[in-house]
Amino acid sequence: MAPLTIIVVFFLWVGSLLMVQGGDPTISFEWKVTYGTISPLGVPVKGILINGQFPGPNMNSTTNNNVIVNVFNNLDEPFLLTWSGVQHRKNPWQDGVLGTNCPIPPGTNYTYKFQVKDQIGSFIYYPVTAMHKAVGGFGGLRINSRLLIPVPYADPADDYTIIAGDFFNKGHTTLKKILESGRNLGRCDGVHINGKVAKGDGSDEPLFTMEAGKTYKYRICNAGIKTSLNVRFQGHTMKLVEMEGSHTVQNDYESLDVHVGQCFAVLVTADQEPKDYFVVASTRFTKREVTATGVIRYTNGKGAPSPKLPPPPVGWAWSLNQFRTFRWNLTASAARPNPQGSYKYGSVNITRTIKLANTAQKVDGKLRYAINGASYVEPTSPLKLAEYYGVADKVFKYDTIPDDPPAEITKVTMEPVVLNLTHRNFMEIIFENRETAIQSYHLCGYAFFAVAVETGQWSPEKRKNYNLLDAVSRHTIQVFPKSWAAILLSFDNCGMWNIRSEVWDRRYLGQQLYVSVVSPNKSLRDEYNMPESALVCGVVESMPRPPPAYT
Repeated sequence: MAPLTIIVVFFLWVGSLLMVQGGDPTISFEWKVTYGTISPLGVPVKGILINGQFPGPNMNSTTNNNVIVNVFNNLDEPFLLTWSGVQHRKNPWQDGVLGTNCPIPPGTNYTYKFQVKDQIGSFIYYPVTAMHKAVGGFGGLRINSRLLIPVPYADPADDYTIIAGDFFNKGHTTLKKILESGRNLGRCDGVHINGKVAKGDGSDEPLFTMEAGKTYKYRICNAGIKTSLNVRFQGHTMKLVEMEGSHTVQNDYESLDVHVGQCFAVLVTADQEPKDYFVVASTRFTKREVTATGVIRYTNGKGAPSPKLPPPPVGWAWSLNQFRTFRWNLTASAARPNPQGSYKYGSVNITRTIKLANTAQKVDGKLRYAINGASYVEPTSPLKLAEYYGVADKVFKYDTIPDDPPAEITKVTMEPVVLNLTHRNFMEIIFENRETAIQSYHLCGYAFFAVAVETGQWSPEKRKNYNLLDAVSRHTIQVFPKSWAAILLSFDNCGMWNIRSEVWDRRYLGQQLYVSVVSPNKSLRDEYNMPESALVCGVVESMPRPPPAYT
């Protein structure tokens, strides 16, 4: 594990200077990013390691910690990490996506500095450059509750992280070439659990150990490229307790569908005969089901796991019904996302509705994915930098797509897409999936209320079906084939924030956009200034650094 230093300080941005004062603890990490051979499916592949590890090290933090991560890029190409689900309140400069940050050049380092302000929960980090995520650079990111804040369950005997995902043996450079040639990636070659697949012949070392009679916490994240997974524990049930930063109503499940980019936390009690058992992850909504297993061992237990695996569910209607069972735990007394300033989100008037419809079409003979008829093209200059330097018009145009797309989208443009949103507007976003493939969307900088997922087409009358009381506050949402999903939130976190498909070939080929939320008063109470350490590139690289924009 990377060296960890704890210092009792916190950061205060004044202008573009970073002041250090006594307060919330700081945790520091030093990560070296290198190539290395990995073989999660038994085939050697050139992988991306962090401190020699695949998956990367777990980042263990506590609510309000200041986090410093010094990333050394020892690859031969640019590299950039994002912290999926960390809201970076007032601080888009640390989000680590290409619309806000320049990638870290080869042979150099960059130090992220951010606070996990008023958050708890289970998250992941991963690279956003090229197709690096396909071969590593990802890992678990946990934010524990402060000791003085009770959580709605007894302390578990241990806290484990499961990073599962699909895997392609072709390697990231080949996958990138496939996409740039205008094709999609096709089916995965297999699935891994924490970078491994159990052989099941009695030679497997356990991923985790449990002592009979005790209860354990498992944080389960899908860090894959494109495939939804179903996760289950042989012979054991799971009690869902948290989802992407929110405590949930504690229902028991035999299995859970975990879509790409999503994280759940469950409690598993070791209440079976002491021996080995499998944790199972299998692909969902694919023509050919692929399954991976890992061994969980009871201490002092005897006996190999049964070769008979618990069966997966069938069809996506089952998954839709499971989504409807997820509820926010409104009685839990812990830090939780509260972007609305009130938990009564159901009584706030909607000021703007945006419908985002995804399509797949060919442009100049090559496959592109689009939202409302625009396929996102990554500019050489980060959008946030261009906006901050006052040269946005040289890089992108605002509001080039309609809020309500036509029923048929026949033409696709290729351009950067940025929606200009009004600070603190309470908004409704409808994700409309016009295709037969399942979608998974993520919004940076926020948690939103996932109020509905339904089949068919959305219309204003569908609002009567919204959960306006206890929808889970989260940062990803799945959209089933020929279906829609509705989210509600207040855009009160200033910055440039990415809405993207977590299905990585779709994101790479254009299924993403950004929203710009500007402080109307140019106030430091709304957003921090660009830090002195920020990397510059593109059209702003040779420009003098502007004076602080916020006071």
